[in-house]
Amino acid sequence: MIPLRDSIPSRRFPVVNTLLIVANVLVFLFEVSMGPQALNRFIVVFGAVPARFWAVGGPAAWLTIFTSMFLHGGWLHLLSNMLALYIFGDNVEDRMGHGRYLVFYLLGGVLAGLAHLIAYAPSEIPTVGASGAIAAILGAYLVLYPRSRVLTLIFVFIFVQVIEIPAVVYLGFWFLSQLLSGSLALAANTFQGGGVAWWAHIGGFVGGAVLVRLFTLGRRSRGYDPYDYYRG
Repeated sequence: MIPLRDSIPSRRFPVVNTLLIVANVLVFLFEVSMGPQALNRFIVVFGAVPARFWAVGGPAAWLTIFTSMFLHGGWLHLLSNMLALYIFGDNVEDRMGHGRYLVFYLLGGVLAGLAHLIAYAPSEIPTVGASGAIAAILGAYLVLYPRSRVLTLIFVFIFVQVIEIPAVVYLGFWFLSQLLSGSLALAANTFQGGGVAWWAHIGGFVGGAVLVRLFTLGRRSRGYDPYDYYRG
């Protein structure tokens, strides 16, 4: 399933969300400007490596949780993450406000990173990507806008359909798929195989869903009720 847009219009320009997208794109362009060997060293240094994190510790190790949020492993990795951030992040920023949203995004990324570091503690494979922080945004979106709708591109064998799916169904299915995949990955002991950081997604989503109310305290929606506004 590929999300195309949601049904909740943003009342304010999403300054922070836009800057986060720009920052991720600029960092990735810097990555692709490197040669293969330099890029590999760059990823190893600034990616979050579970075994190194637990062995070394200290500020430098914690810093890699933040730096890894802005690194990506390829164009598809970047574009899929930025599409999700673009669709769901603006509404969460709208409800929280710019400053709170930035803190929430970074904190969500930290929680997601820690979930991966704990689940894959022996791994020496660097972890990169914004998907953990974005998963926190998805968890917050589910709590704030469960009755929103997500216009979704669905592939069924050779058939392609575009349908509107309730956010609670779309995000619920997404979370359950991450939980199933993450459980299977742990059962298979895929610590050194690379791949998708399922537990970063799970940790980020749960952390975002739990913390969102704290970050929206005192910020009630004004004007229309976004729960009841759908754009066809």
